[in-house]
Amino acid sequence: MFTGIVEETGEIVDIEDSDAGRRLRIATGFEDLTGGQSISVDGACLTVEDHADGEWFSVFLAAETLERTTFDSATEGQAVNLERALAADERFDGHVVQGHVDGTTEIVDIERVGEDWAYTFDLPPGLEQYVVEKGSVALDGISLTVAALDDAGGTFSVAIIPTTYHETTLSAKEPGDPVHVEVDVFAKYVERMLGMADRDAEAGADVAAVREALGEYR
Repeated sequence: MFTGIVEETGEIVDIEDSDAGRRLRIATGFEDLTGGQSISVDGACLTVEDHADGEWFSVFLAAETLERTTFDSATEGQAVNLERALAADERFDGHVVQGHVDGTTEIVDIERVGEDWAYTFDLPPGLEQYVVEKGSVALDGISLTVAALDDAGGTFSVAIIPTTYHETTLSAKEPGDPVHVEVDVFAKYVERMLGMADRDAEAGADVAAVREALGEYR
């Protein structure tokens, strides 16, 4: 599990493609990596295959990961947001981020507002019901709060403070650039539980109707 608090930005320094998928080598200053460790790369939970402490680590992306993310168009020299998995005794500063990318969206607009920035994004098709004003969303692995929601226009906005702007890849983004989206997992659980409750209620009503009909028949 992650929190969406980016630790540092790394750089893709090598890309190797094969029939099975794609392997990335990413330069980083992390010195305590181990093989098999989970790490969030632009919000996608990936597994460290090999590494050189304080220099780089490599990850493999299978076909499904490439289909759900923007890594199929990644290039050497590209910066990526990095976060190691949360340790049980660490402070929880962001929100629950699983590293399971739900989809991608594009930046619609970037506006400077005083010392901050307002980034506007398209509402990803199929994920609209999980994006709510003042709710949590992870964009390229960054824990953010939805500042405004425009259902009619199909967009939502987030406010970016200077620290987030300068310490993540957002400062290099422009309108039209794609980003990974992970919605709040708790919203998914609530939706499923409510759906199951409705289903059970409908099933209960059907049973009651059958019992009533049998009673009348008797």
